[in-house]
Amino acid sequence: MPDHIHLFCAPGTHNTPAVKVWTKYWKRLVSQKASALRKQWLPDCWDTQMRSQEHYIRKLEYVAQNPVRKGLVERSDDWVYKGKINDLIWV
Repeated sequence: MPDHIHLFCAPGTHNTPAVKVWTKYWKRLVSQKASALRKQWLPDCWDTQMRSQEHYIRKLEYVAQNPVRKGLVERSDDWVYKGKINDLIWV
């Protein structure tokens, strides 16, 4: 989206930083590479803990439909700014 980003992540270990700590770190890294973004970040973040595969799938679909709801594309598959680094596997 032009005004925000959605990131789906999962801890790699049991001793993981809080989402707010990780977000602050991520914003700093991005700002070092793209200094124009430095003043654009909101001071906080919003996070949701996925408790089931169904919840995760619903959120993925919600995010995919954001550019459609905003009238930026007709189909979610047309949104060129989507991407995936890794699949988050549910057992």
